[in-house]
Amino acid sequence: MNITNFNELLAAALAQPIPQRLLFLFARAELPAEASAEQRDDFEAGNGGCLTPLMSVDKAPDAITSFSSFAAEADQMSADWEIVFVGALQSSNGHNMDTNMVDEALNRMTEAIQLGQTDGLIPFNRLGEAVILS
Repeated sequence: MNITNFNELLAAALAQPIPQRLLFLFARAELPAEASAEQRDDFEAGNGGCLTPLMSVDKAPDAITSFSSFAAEADQMSADWEIVFVGALQSSNGHNMDTNMVDEALNRMTEAIQLGQTDGLIPFNRLGEAVILS
């Protein structure tokens, strides 16, 4: 399935036969202190930089009514996010997931983003559109 926006992701998660938890990691692009002049120019032009995780949360798909309400809720916690990465975790036994299991998955997501590893995650911009990172 080719997901192009947040609503498609939400519909896909809700359609799964096994309960899902959606994992969200909000981040922003920053320029590293040791950046070269060329990297600074690229960053000022809207390219490059490194992703800095700001906050993470998990939610059941049915707890999200729309991207705009979800983004507004996120803005109350940290309004300077630029991108949200989404992953999914499914229950192995068809029941609610253990809090430790969810926390561990969110920690792994944070570490992966810090290392620039985004495989298996879908990034969305502030409009709820899926983006491709280069």
